[in-house]
Amino acid sequence: MYIVKVKGIAKIPDYVQLRDDKFTLLAYFRVDRPDKSLEKLGLAEKQDYIMEMIKDLPFGQIAKLEI
Repeated sequence: MYIVKVKGIAKIPDYVQLRDDKFTLLAYFRVDRPDKSLEKLGLAEKQDYIMEMIKDLPFGQIAKLEI
């Protein structure tokens, strides 16, 4: 699974994309509201780990998420 942090502009907030190994979009959520999206993917128990990666990830870069 891959993670991408997208910088928002003006009134558009920052977003996060979670993508599978074929780079298909699995989830797209606001940085400050990950709860429902991660729950739908069955990753609610990994939320702290994912959010820690998001915090350290520069905008526009892709990182491999080992889950």
